[in-house]
Formats: sequence, C-alpha cells, structure tokens
Amino acid sequence: MADHVAGNLVGLWLLIPEHLRLGTWDLLCGWSRTEPGGVEPRLALQLVHEAALCLSGMRERQALQNRGFELANGLPFVASDTAVHELLNAHTVAESQNLQRALGKLRRASGHFPGRLLLIDPHRVVSYSKYRMRRHIKEKRGRATNVAQTFFCLDGDSQQPIAFVTGTSARTVSSATPELLDLVGDICGPASSRRLVLADAEHFVRQLLEQVHDDARFDLLVPLPLRSFLERRLQSLPDECFTRRWAGYATAKLPYQLAKSDHEPFFLYVQRSGERPEDYRYKPFLSTRDDDEVEALAGQYPKRWHVEEFFNNQQALGWKRAGTQNLHIRYGQMTMSLLAQAVTYQLRQRLALPISDGASATLADKFLRGLEGDIRVRADTIVVTYYNAPDAARLEQTYSGLPDKLTAEGIDPRVPWLYGFKLDFQFR
Repeated sequence: MADHVAGNLVGLWLLIPEHLRLGTWDLLCGWSRTEPGGVEPRLALQLVHEAALCLSGMRERQALQNRGFELANGLPFVASDTAVHELLNAHTVAESQNLQRALGKLRRASGHFPGRLLLIDPHRVVSYSKYRMRRHIKEKRGRATNVAQTFFCLDGDSQQPIAFVTGTSARTVSSATPELLDLVGDICGPASSRRLVLADAEHFVRQLLEQVHDDARFDLLVPLPLRSFLERRLQSLPDECFTRRWAGYATAKLPYQLAKSDHEPFFLYVQRSGERPEDYRYKPFLSTRDDDEVEALAGQYPKRWHVEEFFNNQQALGWKRAGTQNLHIRYGQMTMSLLAQAVTYQLRQRLALPISDGASATLADKFLRGLEGDIRVRADTIVVTYYNAPDAARLEQTYSGLPDKLTAEGIDPRVPWLYGFKLDFQFR
C-alpha cells in the first residue's frame, strides 16, 4: 500500500465512509465467523464491491487488478473465483438470513425505511445452471427458461429492500411467503398495529391467506382473478352497494367467504370504473383487514409498482442472473448484493442529481469506476486524490477532512480492514 496506485476505480473508495457508518465490517466478521484480522471478511468485502460495480462476468473481474480495487478490500490481490466459491459454500442459508436480519435492523435504526407498508413480489432470475429444473415463461410470447425463484420484500414508502428468500425453480409463492414474512417480522420488530402487505394476484392462495389471517403481525391485500362467476356476482350487485368517489370511479366493500375455508372475516374491496352500466369494469381485491377501501385501493396499492421500478434500477447489483443452484452460494452472493445496495443508497444521499437518482449500473459506470485518481499513504492516513471529478465542490465539502467528520458523528475514523489507517480525500 506504500506504493502509489492510480486508476479509474478509485471512485469505489467513496463507499468506505458509508461502510463505516453502516457497520459493514462487523456484519461481515459475524457472517464469516472469523476474527477481524482474517482474510474471509475481506473476501466477502470484495463480493460487496463487485456487486456495487455491477460486474457480471469473469473477464470484468480479471481486469480489476492494479487500479485501486483490491486495496479497497484490504488485500494485495483480487480473489479468484475458486476462493470466492469456497468462501460462500462454507456458509449456510441460515447464516445468510441472519446477516439479512442484522443488516435490516441496522438500516431500520438508521432511518432507511419505516417498515409500515410492505411490498412482496416473486422475482424470477434467469438461471444458467446445467441442472434440469422446472422452466418458467417470464414474458408473454417468450420461451420457457430456467429460473431461480427469488422472493423479495420492499418497504412501500422508501422503496428500499428489506429481505429476500430464494430457492429452486420448483418453490412456490405459498411456501416461500411465510418464511419471507417471518424474516421481515424479525427485522421490523413489534408494531402498534398490523403492517399491511401488498401482493400481486399470484399470492391469491387459500393456504397463504389463512396463514396471514392468523398472523398478528401482518394484513394482506391481494387482487382476485376476475373469473366469470365472480364477474357475474359483481355485475349483480345493486348500485346502492357502491359509493361514487369521483367521475367514473366507485368502490364497494363486502364480507367475503373463501371457498373451503373456515377463516373469517375476509373483505372484498371492489373498484368500479365507468359512468354507464354497459361500460362498467370491475377490479376486485381481497383483504384480511376491515379498512377504508378508497385509501387501500387508490392510496396504498399503487405503491406496489415500486417493486418493478426497484428491479429495473437495481437488479444489476446481482439479482439479474443466477449461475448455480447451490443455495449456500446463491444466498451468500445475493446477500452481499443487499449490502452493496445499502451502502450505495447511503452514498446517493450525498451526491447531486442526476447521478444520485440513476440506476445502479449508471452509478457504477459513471461514478464508482468512472473517476480518475490516485492513492497514497501519508503517516497514518490513506489519501485518495480525484482529478476533474464532477461536482467537485460538493464532493470536497462532503469528504474533505473525513476523519474529523466521522469523529464528530461518533464513528471511529480508523478503517479496520485497512489495518487501522484513516482515510481522507482531496479533489483537484
């Protein structure tokens, strides 16, 4: 590290203050079951940084050497794929889920998400595994492909991911969702009232609805498939059942009994669009909560589309493709991507538009691996110098004199994986 290093990956070093603020090192040491001086948490940190850079192939990884990347991990080398494979394979699914719990609790305590409104969604990641497996059609008119079943939960207000579970392509929504909600419940902790969970029509499964109905922590709002018998029932409802809210929009709330279920009550929310009877169109929803249907349907449920926005913008961090069916490795790799998303989220709060609001691939390309600079050591401080950085005045105000700024925040400015050196930045 005493040798000067120059390259275009030194933008990655701006994540190090966010690691210190978040507590990434303690999380990785706990996950790897090693002392802070070991190599394992540094290898895990390499995975976090690879995810932040949105790397997707071996050729990109091989080009990281001697540009500041390996030093940011506290290593003199870039770890091989074999070393990373052995690291991930040595840690269980339960350990990755415990890391998610710890990360989620830290993020909630830091104000990243309030955890009042939850969005759940099955995200099917294209798999390049050679195993024979159940195939899925991801898009209409598309071909069936191998996929890894992944189930995410996002906060509906902040659009931040809270946790995920994954599995083979045969895993179903009804089996994965209770596990996901248990994980989210541990992260969010007790609440004064049930948290509302918004789901898509795929979650309209009797067993799942009964489980959530009996769970004192959550309520579920899910669309009902508009089958012919239900459509006929809605068309037969008298006009007095509906309350006109505004032109072309009316709502109704009715008790609902699930077929072959002795659980009650469930509530049918119906939104009706159109002004004339011959133009009426119905959209039914089922809820385990007796709530204001207008607020639920017009105020809350549209937030579920944040899930699609999240994957469009963030899936390049490591949720776009899967290369193995080994769940130890899949869970470990995707959890490191969750850590990368958390620290890049914190970094975005300190950057100006438009880079702060761009997709993860844009942030990686234009900023993390787009800034030219050099790294050198002065006494007990590593100094990173940037040349011709965009919006340099803002960056200098935020990062220049970093040790004093961190100390004022109550954070030890010494970087543990960089052997106790402090870190500072300058801009030219």
